[in-house]
Amino acid sequence: MSTPVVPPRLKPLSPRRSATFAALDVGTSKIACLIARLTPAREVAPGDWRTHRMHVLGVGHQRALGVKNGLVVDMDEAERAIRHTVDAAESMYGAQIDHVIVTASGGRAASEHFTARTMIGGREVADTDIHGVLETSAAYHLRQGRIALHSLPTGFMLDGVTGIREPKDMIGEELGVRLHVATVDQTAIRNLMLAVERGHLNVEGVGAAPYVSGLSVLEPDEAEMGVILVDMGAGSTSVAIFERGDMVHLDAVALGGAHITMDIARGLDARLADAERLKTFHGSAIASASDERETIAFEHVGERGDVKAHASKAQLVRIIRPRVEETLEFLRERLNRAGYPAGPGRRIVLTGGASQLNGMCEAARRILGGQTRVGRPIGVDGLPEQAFTPAFAAVAGLLVYPQVATREYFETHRGRRVKTGTEGYVSRVGRWLRESF
Repeated sequence: MSTPVVPPRLKPLSPRRSATFAALDVGTSKIACLIARLTPAREVAPGDWRTHRMHVLGVGHQRALGVKNGLVVDMDEAERAIRHTVDAAESMYGAQIDHVIVTASGGRAASEHFTARTMIGGREVADTDIHGVLETSAAYHLRQGRIALHSLPTGFMLDGVTGIREPKDMIGEELGVRLHVATVDQTAIRNLMLAVERGHLNVEGVGAAPYVSGLSVLEPDEAEMGVILVDMGAGSTSVAIFERGDMVHLDAVALGGAHITMDIARGLDARLADAERLKTFHGSAIASASDERETIAFEHVGERGDVKAHASKAQLVRIIRPRVEETLEFLRERLNRAGYPAGPGRRIVLTGGASQLNGMCEAARRILGGQTRVGRPIGVDGLPEQAFTPAFAAVAGLLVYPQVATREYFETHRGRRVKTGTEGYVSRVGRWLRESF
């Protein structure tokens, strides 16, 4: 059996170094590229993963081509769209780039959890003990056809006591660790990387869309207390759960904003372009008393010129609302099955382009419960006003990803393209010093 090809592991960025990164979000409805300079922040609040200020130097975005539900379905069209997007960002930046960090929004993202234990014999926990138990936990075997994007230690255990963040120098008999591995379909990632590499770009790292979106829009306190991050894209709706500052669960359903657009086009017999316009400017996930009085105009499929069709906003809402409710109810069921039920005590942050639909927060609050808000990129200077929206959360989060890559732990010899991002919690400082100076 051949060793699986895996994405390159992103090299962590030292908190004392500046660097320039290019981020590329290949989505179902749009492709976006940001080029930014990251410089160390003068002050970093406790628990904040944003160790650098991010200043955008180049921006490019256009309608996606050759991508459906987050998957590359036409290699030539996808390559062409990626090239044009990156070219626009390079023109604004004034130089060419050769490396990009890429989002993975398709491929049926999911979580797997692994636990490892080792006996230490009642003495103090040493660095070698921590490294050994992490190495054991990372020797996992994924389901066939799946590859790991993120591998995050989410807590140590010492003699049955859980939730330990740093076990070094503690005394105990048995040391354990729990590892959260975010996986996707291998074929989806290979085709995504190929589309990027055909544009003469090297993939520096790949980040799961809901994870990097969370890095972009969440406050550290939210991630510490516990939050459900819902990334509402065009082709899918994915969720990342953060607790105690770490991502502990990942899931996705193949329903998104593009499905709402298609429902409108079919329900009103409208052109897809008109359906998207109606959704954006007149659509809502909740009904209001004035909907029957408001009339919207559009063209039927196959008709051109001055012939206009009309419908009430109430008709539009009656088409949109069931799809929104279906998507949120699917998410609620998946969260319940995973052991992370939504409810009044939960905090929910919506992001992604589809979260901008009017009434989406209210719909999520009614179906999922809890406190709900819409998340936009945090701490990104120079981002154009039109890009300071939930639709750009993922691509902005890719700029945060190098700042937290040291949290990940991968087995050093796994796969043909694996590069170890870190030596784990305790050895991260030594790793930074060796690689960065």
